[in-house]
Amino acid sequence: MKISGKILCVVLLAIIFPGVLNAQTQNRPVNDVTTPLYLLQPEYPTPYGAPAIDSIKAVLNKVYNYLHQVTPAKVIDKNTKQEITDFSKLNKDAAFAKADFRLISYEWGVAYAGMMLASQVTGEKHYAEYATKRLLFIAELAEFYRNHPEMDAERSSIVHSVLHPGALDDAGAMCAAMIKASQAGNEVEAKALRPVIDNFIDFIRNKQYRLPDGTLARNRPHPNTLWTDDLFMSVPALAQMGKLTGDNTYYDDAVKQVLQYSQRMFNEQKGLYIHGWVQGMSVHPEYFWGRANGWVVLAMVELLDVLPKTHPGYQGVLKKLQAHVKGLAQVQDGTGFWHQLLDRSDTYLETSATTIYTYSIARAINNGFIDPMAYVPVAILGWNAVATKVNSKGQIEGTCVGTGMGFDPAFYYHRPVNVFAAHGYGPVMLAGSEIIKLMQNYPMGINESSLQLKTGK
Repeated sequence: MKISGKILCVVLLAIIFPGVLNAQTQNRPVNDVTTPLYLLQPEYPTPYGAPAIDSIKAVLNKVYNYLHQVTPAKVIDKNTKQEITDFSKLNKDAAFAKADFRLISYEWGVAYAGMMLASQVTGEKHYAEYATKRLLFIAELAEFYRNHPEMDAERSSIVHSVLHPGALDDAGAMCAAMIKASQAGNEVEAKALRPVIDNFIDFIRNKQYRLPDGTLARNRPHPNTLWTDDLFMSVPALAQMGKLTGDNTYYDDAVKQVLQYSQRMFNEQKGLYIHGWVQGMSVHPEYFWGRANGWVVLAMVELLDVLPKTHPGYQGVLKKLQAHVKGLAQVQDGTGFWHQLLDRSDTYLETSATTIYTYSIARAINNGFIDPMAYVPVAILGWNAVATKVNSKGQIEGTCVGTGMGFDPAFYYHRPVNVFAAHGYGPVMLAGSEIIKLMQNYPMGINESSLQLKTGK
């Protein structure tokens, strides 16, 4: 049975301070003489206190069950609607079976990574099987079309973005997930995934547009544009490739991206990153979009996870992570969520950014990057908020849809939210898994009504 934070606090008050409830239930005056007023229970808008691990697992399983049902790993003939199981019979009418989400996207690269982490933390194999089955399915399709280029002559195949990435969005998150899967699986699976991994990483290193100093950039919506989103679309893949191969040049490139983006786009006073930066502009408008800051902090955590501490860039990235987490904590809303524009409290509370921060802060704590006493309550409050947005179907509510960069507030204020915005699902799997580890590593308790890390005896 799930017990709300409010009920739990009331029960504790009844046991420890019966006078509080007696005064309230017997219609006696509640004042500083009759009642310890600091123990009165607030009306929290989201649950307050440490969640039960079983309740976190229930959320993860609910999301898994929904995604397993609505993202089948099947190819059909779009005319006959019949499944094609023999890939040698693929034709120009081949299509993925109807699904709620695309199997190949940066959002689903995060989902695959989230499933693998959930399996690692909970010991439940079905999470990892979800990711592995679909990644191997994609790799097998890519192998067929690679060997039959006539079937992809106009880059019209169902895996065209795998064979011919056109942007970092196509390559980075999927590449990082595949590397993680190849390292977690057996030699056969690793061998099957490696050609796709190599193709993705070749695009990131050698084909994606860069500024003269090597900073990864785009030429949209204007020439020589930086999007902070792109740190996540590149850095984790580069970092994982460094770990996979032992080639330090991948680490060098990943560190360079973090530091050179930060030089241009990190506001030291606020501890936040702006969303976009255009080289040709004399003024760089500062819109601190929630999810973009999420991609940045996630990229830094993923890099530090594998970056050798002896690397000359390690301390620089660590300091940027610590400064960013400090800035994020300062703008967390009292509900536990973060706002669409982080420094504008009249913008809506947004789920995907909140979830990414929750995961990133929890993982940074678990890996010793930031102070647990300061930030464990922040991460717990974030998870409690996120869990309220997972509906009975396992869908995630309150997630901003895909968003380009803009130069006016109305653009960000009024971006729609939708349960089919894929950006929320992978982060929920990551966040729930990491919060379970956090709860295991750092016992929590209520101390004078506030959630605190337990210390001492």
